[in-house]
Amino acid sequence: MTQTAPASTAAPRGPGPSARIHRAWFVAAVAFVTIIGAAGFASLPGLLIEPLHAEFDWSRGTIGLAVSVNLALYGLTAPFAAALMDRFGIRRVVALALLVIASGSLATVWMTEPWQLVLFWGVLVGLGSGSMALAFAATVTNRWFTARRGLVTGVLTAAGASGQLVFLPLLAWLVDHHGWRPATVTVSLAALSVAPFVWLLMRDHPADVGLAPYGGTYVEKPAPTPGATRRALRVLVGAARTGPFWLLAGTFAICGASTNGLVKTHFVPAAHDHGMPVTAAAGLLAVVGVFDVIGTVASGWFTDRFDSRRLLAVYYALRGVSLLFLPILLAPSVRPPLVFFIVFYGLDWVATVPPTIALCREHYGADGAIVFGWVLASHQVGAAAVAFLGGLTRDLTGSYDTVWYASGALCAVAALMAMTIRRRPRPAGPLLVQ
Repeated sequence: MTQTAPASTAAPRGPGPSARIHRAWFVAAVAFVTIIGAAGFASLPGLLIEPLHAEFDWSRGTIGLAVSVNLALYGLTAPFAAALMDRFGIRRVVALALLVIASGSLATVWMTEPWQLVLFWGVLVGLGSGSMALAFAATVTNRWFTARRGLVTGVLTAAGASGQLVFLPLLAWLVDHHGWRPATVTVSLAALSVAPFVWLLMRDHPADVGLAPYGGTYVEKPAPTPGATRRALRVLVGAARTGPFWLLAGTFAICGASTNGLVKTHFVPAAHDHGMPVTAAAGLLAVVGVFDVIGTVASGWFTDRFDSRRLLAVYYALRGVSLLFLPILLAPSVRPPLVFFIVFYGLDWVATVPPTIALCREHYGADGAIVFGWVLASHQVGAAAVAFLGGLTRDLTGSYDTVWYASGALCAVAALMAMTIRRRPRPAGPLLVQ
């Protein structure tokens, strides 16, 4: 299953004849639980819009601005977080990120002004969640796995959806019966409860326990890379000179606009506009999480076997078609056509992640995780734009219909962009060498 280092190397240990499960799978399991535990903060924004509007009389655009800042910082922090993990280790960066998330979420309990929502939820939770972004999954996968990378990427990506499944019904019930403050406290406690597991069980590199990556050969742990910020920026400059980077960034910006920015933020209030109870709408989003797990794991399996560009084109095209139909499906009660949309959309929710990571790895080699961090930044900028514009459109027109249609059209553009990404594998060395 694995190969250990030669006898001349210090004292790396192989799995041994009696070993059945490689340590990489335990590390992946810790990462999975960590992402689930931190997923509560991503489940909450759509549930806060109506309660905050009712209590403070803040406009939906103002609340959407805080969510927009959160999403933008989530993305812009990701590439630096990937570089910081190279410098200080996965365990330290992720444990600190969880503490920042918990602090920012808890502080919102005492807020009274809109700027406090932007600071606590937008800035603090945004920075913490950015360090827990998909670059975390990419870094774990790249370090601990040589075989089954697509599958593991899909499983770790699906962890966010699993967390949504766990938290959304609970948070919706808390908001509906006890107000929004107990829900934010719950998010804080969830993030805090996961931090000890990361600190005690996560390991930064297979060489820390004398193992080779799963399916690979033993390599010494590289020395910490100084200048994390400079490295992240150098990688960006190098990647920005290539066409695939801009196509990947553009498609992923549309991915963020049509998922986190649109559906995760505005589906619940949009359904409520049509008379649907908040708990019922939140329950539908939780069902999206169920099928997201299935779709993302399947996408990881497909990514190991099929052309990633074609997979992306199919995923974006199907998503766009589904969004065009959503305005006519919303109603006061949950009907079969809407359930079909939820299942169909859920299978496609973040199925785009494994092939996008694979293309970053294919084109940018050892810097693929950092490049993906920048691509993820574009995802969150797209999400941030729609989180704000969606609320503003609702304030101005009294409806979300325009946003649904525009997002469906953008998905068609993303499908075309995906097919124009050329296949030109590069060596697995760094993108830029000093």
